[in-house]
Amino acid sequence: MSTSTPPRLPRSGHLEQLVDQLWNTVLAGDEYSATELVVRALDEGVGPESVLLDVIAVVQGKVGEEWVANRLSVAQEHAATAINERAVTALSAHPSARTTITRGRITVACVDGEWHALPPRLLAEVLKLRGWQIDYLGAQLPTPHLITHLHTTGADAVALSSSIATRLPTAHAAITACQAIGVPVVVGGAAFGPAGRYAKLLGADAWAPDARAAADRLARGPLPRPQLDHQQMDDLPHLADQEYTMVTRNSDSLVRTVFTALQDALPTMRTYSDLQRERTAEDLASIVEFLATALYLDAEELFTGFITWTAQVLTSRGVPARSLPPALHLLARELKDFPRATRILQVATHAVTTHHTSEAGNTA
Repeated sequence: MSTSTPPRLPRSGHLEQLVDQLWNTVLAGDEYSATELVVRALDEGVGPESVLLDVIAVVQGKVGEEWVANRLSVAQEHAATAINERAVTALSAHPSARTTITRGRITVACVDGEWHALPPRLLAEVLKLRGWQIDYLGAQLPTPHLITHLHTTGADAVALSSSIATRLPTAHAAITACQAIGVPVVVGGAAFGPAGRYAKLLGADAWAPDARAAADRLARGPLPRPQLDHQQMDDLPHLADQEYTMVTRNSDSLVRTVFTALQDALPTMRTYSDLQRERTAEDLASIVEFLATALYLDAEELFTGFITWTAQVLTSRGVPARSLPPALHLLARELKDFPRATRILQVATHAVTTHHTSEAGNTA
């Protein structure tokens, strides 16, 4: 039992207060008060869709922001997400959230390798509230299993979610596979870029910035039936140069080579603890993975955005971001025969150097 009882909400400004109160319970790790707060709001007449999207989703967004700013640890972020998931479950069992199926059938899932399951869960619950029959398949769904499910259920559409850009090649394969059996795909999540620029590039039938917009789009009418002869290479002819394939195939070797050379470029690395060395290797692996994704999409802005975000995260954790330009330089040296990769690395090096110089000036 919880030792605290959520206060009764006033009629005015209730959504803002709900956000503040849910945030406090999440921050305290108090899942009982969090679920009681949600149930109390529903009992007092707040619409379940509003609780999902204007309260729980807002709080989850703040969880991510606080993690980036290093005000939440990874463990706290995971605990907060779990509490928000419990709040969604409590909401879905409330009488006000019980609806009759009046529309078609939608499959909702994360692409393979994507573990951020709360965004598609929110979409699944919103679609249920609007009368759809929903098959929610959760996180990290392998594409062959998705296709088997679609053959079995005859879904009218698939909604795929991805928050991490490195999952986009996998998302592309899933989109194409669904379309090959005649099922249209709507996609969403931060991975698909500002205004969904990568959704269009990867041939998705529709993109939505959030759960409410996705539900609105599906309510307007059926998605267009895809062309059955559509191929992945039709979307990305630049992949013919094999740069993406070669970087992906040699990623482990690239990380080892750059890690070894970086110790000479940054002598302080020789004093790193085993944990620091492990973290550095993980960062290099992420850099190579994002570079490969940028090559897949031919999108230098994706890699540059990741590098400047990484610099921000490192700085917030008290780790100097000055190691990034040497790492990028060493990686470019290894990939000197790959013109697209070299160009992307040069642009990112300039961006992070400018960012570092600006940060240093602001703290002077």
